[in-house]
Amino acid sequence: MDDVKNACEERMKKTVAALREDFAGIRTGRASPAILDKLRVDYYGQKSPISQVATVSVPEARLIVVQPWDKALIVEIEKAILRSELGLNPSNDGKVIRISIPPLTEDRRKSLVKGAKASAEQGRVALRNIRRDGIDDMKKLKDSGMPEDTVKKAEDELQKLTDSYVAQINKVLEEKEKEILEV
Repeated sequence: MDDVKNACEERMKKTVAALREDFAGIRTGRASPAILDKLRVDYYGQKSPISQVATVSVPEARLIVVQPWDKALIVEIEKAILRSELGLNPSNDGKVIRISIPPLTEDRRKSLVKGAKASAEQGRVALRNIRRDGIDDMKKLKDSGMPEDTVKKAEDELQKLTDSYVAQINKVLEEKEKEILEV
């Protein structure tokens, strides 16, 4: 029983972590180096994350500065940022790339919140699927001779665990919503 519960909890932790990572990539009105995390540049034939080929810093609330370790990468990094769906316009001076983060329009904010809510719902669905898998595994244990009340108690514990992770997802969504909507 504990093995099933622990396996489910591990999968639930990963689901919440994946949602947090997904939310980190959503552009808000503030500068954050995390919005560049998913972008890759061609570095000696390898697709590498920008953070592995450059220093990414946020000197001001609405400015990201990318300083490549190899000056030849400036054009590649700039192209990757322009090709992305982030809607950012980088400018370079030959040494560093500056990305000014424009304030979001009201429509864009609503669109981002809608996307965040959809991602959170996918996370909640994933949690419920994990719970269902766990309950199925527990029923198999019941069929192999485990007492029914023990199985029922374990199912209740799994439901409580699921509820706590759903609450975590709701909290993460609430924080991201607040961050997106703040002007």
